[in-house]
Amino acid sequence: MDYNVTVVREFVLLGFAVPPALGIVLFVLILMVYSLSIVVNSVIIILVGSDHRLQKPMYFFISIFSFLELWYPTVTVPGLLQGLLSGWKTICFGCCVAQFYFHFTLGATENCLLVVMGFDRYVAICRPLHYTVIMSPRVCVQFAVGSWICGFSVLMVQSIQLSKVTFCGPNQVDHYYCDLAPLIRLACSDTTNVQTLFFVISCLGILMCFLLILVSYTFILNTILRLPTSTGRHKTFYTCASHLTVVLIFYGTTIFMFARPVDGSDLHTNKIVSVFPSVVTPLLNPIIYSLRNQEVKNALLRAIHGT
Repeated sequence: MDYNVTVVREFVLLGFAVPPALGIVLFVLILMVYSLSIVVNSVIIILVGSDHRLQKPMYFFISIFSFLELWYPTVTVPGLLQGLLSGWKTICFGCCVAQFYFHFTLGATENCLLVVMGFDRYVAICRPLHYTVIMSPRVCVQFAVGSWICGFSVLMVQSIQLSKVTFCGPNQVDHYYCDLAPLIRLACSDTTNVQTLFFVISCLGILMCFLLILVSYTFILNTILRLPTSTGRHKTFYTCASHLTVVLIFYGTTIFMFARPVDGSDLHTNKIVSVFPSVVTPLLNPIIYSLRNQEVKNALLRAIHGT
């Protein structure tokens, strides 16, 4: 071991190199979107918890999803906002590993929950007579807890491996949060195991969950097409359209960012694309899922008028 090597214990997150005037505009815009997403997701959680008409499995899972959407952007967006004002942000090594862990575990939990929500729609449409038995309150809670356990355990090993990587060179991370790809470029110890495991887990987790959702919707579409009336087909498909839209948005960006090897030329592109799931989708998802849903609209009106 070379005792003259200085081990890095603090990183500088470079964020986006933009002119100060543009940085202020982006700061205001992102802060507005982030604040609005917090408010909207909080409203969904409160409505589902307080209105007995929304005490259904579908809305229970939507409220869990909204809870995740409160925390997923909160792990990274405040740092992004700070970087837009100051041009950079410092973060300690332990905090960096923790940010990596929580960012990706919350994303993995959303991934698992989308599969559960797809299964819920499958049972509701393909086996409606057994829906209340299969999706009982106890089973719904077990599905929700299972999604959290799966999401928070799948990246535990990678996070521990990352915490053991030695960083002794430059400490400037070309990102606004502690993503794996820009971090390992700064490592001065072997990161092959970390990279390989992260890539394999990402591919297996993302693609397998996406495949399960596709299987659910294959059965759902087959059932919808066999309905006797066009009105029934339209109404049934409409109930699934929101979930399918969120699935396509989620997996479109996720597969692009993580289910492939990342080299140095892709880092800047990934950094730009990552703003979408971190900032935009936490606001889009509750709008797509809930605020265009008539039952949720009625619950919101009842809450506003105190009835």
